[in-house]
Amino acid sequence: MARQIRWWIGWLVMTGAAGAAHAGNDLALAQEDRIAQLERTVETLAEELERTQADMAVPEETGLTSTWGLGPAASKVYQVARGLSIGGYGEALYTNVVSDADGAKDRADALRTVLYTGYKFSESIVFNSEIEFEHGSTEADGAVSVEFAALDFLWKDWANFRAGLVLLPVGWINEIHEPPSYFGTHRPEVERQIIPSTWREVGVGMFGIIAEQVDYAVYVVNGMNAEGFDAGGLRGGRQNGSEALAEHLAFVGRVDWTPLPELVVGTSVYHGNSGQNQNFTVSPGGGMASFMVNLPDTPTTIWEAHAQYANRGFFLRGLFTMAFVGDAGELSRALAPVSEGGIGELDSGEGIGSQMLGGYAEVAYDVLPWFCDEGEMALLPFFRAEYYDTQRDMPSGFSADNSKEIIILTAGMSFKPRPNVVLKADYRNRRSVAGSLPDEVNLGVGFAF
Repeated sequence: MARQIRWWIGWLVMTGAAGAAHAGNDLALAQEDRIAQLERTVETLAEELERTQADMAVPEETGLTSTWGLGPAASKVYQVARGLSIGGYGEALYTNVVSDADGAKDRADALRTVLYTGYKFSESIVFNSEIEFEHGSTEADGAVSVEFAALDFLWKDWANFRAGLVLLPVGWINEIHEPPSYFGTHRPEVERQIIPSTWREVGVGMFGIIAEQVDYAVYVVNGMNAEGFDAGGLRGGRQNGSEALAEHLAFVGRVDWTPLPELVVGTSVYHGNSGQNQNFTVSPGGGMASFMVNLPDTPTTIWEAHAQYANRGFFLRGLFTMAFVGDAGELSRALAPVSEGGIGELDSGEGIGSQMLGGYAEVAYDVLPWFCDEGEMALLPFFRAEYYDTQRDMPSGFSADNSKEIIILTAGMSFKPRPNVVLKADYRNRRSVAGSLPDEVNLGVGFAF
């Protein structure tokens, strides 16, 4: 009997131990299951967070590179996987007038602050835009403008499509105008007065790359408005997509060839009528009778050729351009009474040039490696010489104003603590064949992101 009791006690102990071991195993397995489940949950959350960042969030900063003819910061939307992209640039300057010719005064200006916003709907559909705040306010000469806003349909490397408010692919500055991308506190005057940068119009077109060496772009856009032309150039003829007249359309095309990675050569041309079939009545007042003004068709052509070489800190760029205004005499005679009535910008006795001409060349070199190796930092002395004449040839009955023939020599320095941040200083010597223009000392700061 005692032996049986001892056996039962032993059996119970063994059974309890086995049960405890089994329970411990069950607990361990349960813990492993929970850990595995937590790992799966974390992995799922990480994937969802990554997808949300790609679709909705502002992408992390990466190296900025120019894409499809636009500036580096304006190209950010092409480099994200999908979703929203935000970039921008800004610049401010101080100008000290060396002489008080023409009543010029020293000035400081928050010249522009720009916001790029884009959205990549898919690999083939991209929206991109630029909104610019000028002169720190909307009062006086300040303004808020949409510089471009377009949809890109990316089909093939050699054939893509763009529609909306587009930057015209003419010259260097019009498409790539972020402050770190050009020398000097001021953009070249040739690309302001003859090529009226920044120049945008509503249109549609194609762009692409052929054989990895030739870039092209062709657009059909609304034409310019000849009512804004004056003796100083074509800048006032831009319509900028603001309820633009489109009775006359225009064609613009560009080709760039890159035979070497360091060398780019190209040309572009714009052509279209600018009269926009305008007939309007002017009432000057002061007892003068009202009269009808009829603008001629005013065929307008701008062409330019450009080249750039950049290698190991050495930078060389040049551009030459000409503009031709058909019906310039008829247009000048039509606008003269309009100006006298306080509407236009053509002074009495002035005429619009039938031919305009300009060009510039600039050279720069990064000297910082001579003194130290600071990685991304650069110190670039530069020199630019430019010449332009908006009355190179005049229509019959009008004489050229030699004050419109201008030479500008600019020498300065650009310091880049980072590739997309620049501090600028320069001296501009400005001369006209007739009259006087003040020289300037300029200081500026610019950035792009």
